[in-house]
Amino acid sequence: MTEDVPIACSLGNDKLERRLAAIAEIGASGLISRDIENERHLLRFSANATTRQQLEEIVAAEAECCTFLDLSLGEEGEVLVLSIAAPKDAQAIADELANAFVGAAK
Repeated sequence: MTEDVPIACSLGNDKLERRLAAIAEIGASGLISRDIENERHLLRFSANATTRQQLEEIVAAEAECCTFLDLSLGEEGEVLVLSIAAPKDAQAIADELANAFVGAAK
């Protein structure tokens, strides 16, 4: 993240609430674990086609509304790994996003 990107979410309150509810549902149905490495959240999910599609949609949606976040989806064996990171001054937003997945699952 070398360019200056505004740290602001472009979603209105209603859309944000719906997004966070969808994120909580994904977490409730498939989250296996959560780790933090060097301020990067690593969320591990059961690997199946539905969860992959849902996570891909979240990554794409967040790339549109919160361009300062660094989200990526990968695999570790039979597990999907969602990585969430942000610049230091936006770490609280990355934490909130990761917590949204965990909130309904733990």
